[in-house]
Amino acid sequence: MTSALLPILPLRRDDLPVDTVELARYMVGKYLVHDLPEGRISGRIVETEAYPLGDSTSHAFGGLRSYNASMFLARGHAYVRLTYGVSIMLNMSSEAEGTGAGILIRALEPLEGLPLMEARRPGVKPRDLARGPGRLTQAFGITQAFDGRDLCTGRDLWIGRIEGRDGPIGVGRRIGLSREMHQPLRFYEPGSPFVSGPRKLLLTRAIL
Repeated sequence: MTSALLPILPLRRDDLPVDTVELARYMVGKYLVHDLPEGRISGRIVETEAYPLGDSTSHAFGGLRSYNASMFLARGHAYVRLTYGVSIMLNMSSEAEGTGAGILIRALEPLEGLPLMEARRPGVKPRDLARGPGRLTQAFGITQAFDGRDLCTGRDLWIGRIEGRDGPIGVGRRIGLSREMHQPLRFYEPGSPFVSGPRKLLLTRAIL
């Protein structure tokens, strides 16, 4: 752990676009922070996926249920779900309150608290600590207890930004779906070694 923390500024809800696709694009280059008693863990978000209104692969597609209620909260709340009975995924609500949609945080570049991450993922190279949605929740100590958490508070588990750190953004197909994979709803930081998935799926010709 370093003594000087990165100058990460909390994101306010008003900073977040009220549109799922725009929010997924906006969050690339922003930061996820988990402040723990033993220290801070943080990482730069390098990959997201959008699950907008009308998307049949979205957990909100069938309407409001007890298990997906967090997707219907105002944008900026955590939706944490166990997927395939194996991996915990961190999503974020992405529309106005009462409208179900979300974005998946797919990959992070680890920055602060690497020893804490490595303790949760022993024997893993730094590049792979948070390269993938299940890996990043494990490294950050994110459990289903965080479901519904407001990520715009600047406390505990939160999202933030650093002035002047945004760069170009690439767009490509989503990963791990059996349908609607062709949709250009996956956003990432071009050239980052921390982006997940096969490199052939990164359509670097489509830079935003």
